[in-house]
Amino acid sequence: MPDTILHILLVLAMPPLLLGVIGKTKAAFAGRVGAPYLQPYYDLSRLMRKGTVISETTTWLFKAGPVITLAATLFAAMLVPFGRHPAPISFQGDMVLFAYLLALGRFFTTTAAMDTGSAFEGMGAAREVTFSALAEPTLFFALVALTRLSGSLSLTPMLNHISTGVWMTTGAALLLMLAGLFVVLLAENCRIPFDDPNTHLELTMIHEVMVLDHSGPYFGVILYGAALKLYILGALFVGIAAPFTSGDGYLDWVLFAACMLLLAVAIGVVESVMARLRMVRVPQLLVAATILTAFSFVLIVR
Repeated sequence: MPDTILHILLVLAMPPLLLGVIGKTKAAFAGRVGAPYLQPYYDLSRLMRKGTVISETTTWLFKAGPVITLAATLFAAMLVPFGRHPAPISFQGDMVLFAYLLALGRFFTTTAAMDTGSAFEGMGAAREVTFSALAEPTLFFALVALTRLSGSLSLTPMLNHISTGVWMTTGAALLLMLAGLFVVLLAENCRIPFDDPNTHLELTMIHEVMVLDHSGPYFGVILYGAALKLYILGALFVGIAAPFTSGDGYLDWVLFAACMLLLAVAIGVVESVMARLRMVRVPQLLVAATILTAFSFVLIVR
């Protein structure tokens, strides 16, 4: 029970902090002080207190999109183990449910965007589903490879099976897997070099263009859901990349949180040293990520 409570607390409280760390890292590279680490929390609080403007052309799908997306992402967060502790919800085959809960959230985000009747938001929705379709094979190759290693179809034994001993025997395959998953992490969360979450150029946006008509609490729900998605995909990455345990249950939670913050710093570094890719290059990089995880799978099953 204490592990479940800590898991839920981290899911609810920590995701916006990752955005704050990324922003602070990028500011440091640019020679600026930058916004406070807690700025995302202030932004969410401000949005929740604002009013909402809703177009007369929209239907109930416009309002339901952000809420269903957040609910699906929260459910997915309950399936991923944190800090070498079991996830609150775990059963055989939950890895498939995890992938398709994220897909369900994406479906309702794009549906809400198209419900506005805006050409710009329809363009962003088309890009979102196209790039996500190219990213999904990478995720499934990684999950199938982890299944082969652990002999389980559940995320908790799959990730908790990874240890320093496993790294010693299959380190090359795991490195290829991590490279592919890091690309998916950036692509699925619309980070540079795939997208710039701070841009306001409609013709180059992917995710942000889909939420131009949302405001107030609905926009706050979207921002929190995006931070949560970054958090759970980051937790999946950290579960493979940092398979150490201290032997102390509470210290493992601290180590997990520290690894998540280091991952946020790494994302900030990548965004600071790379430029955004041309749109035609994005599919090429996503296909390359799929090839990396496919080779990882081949190395594990050979």
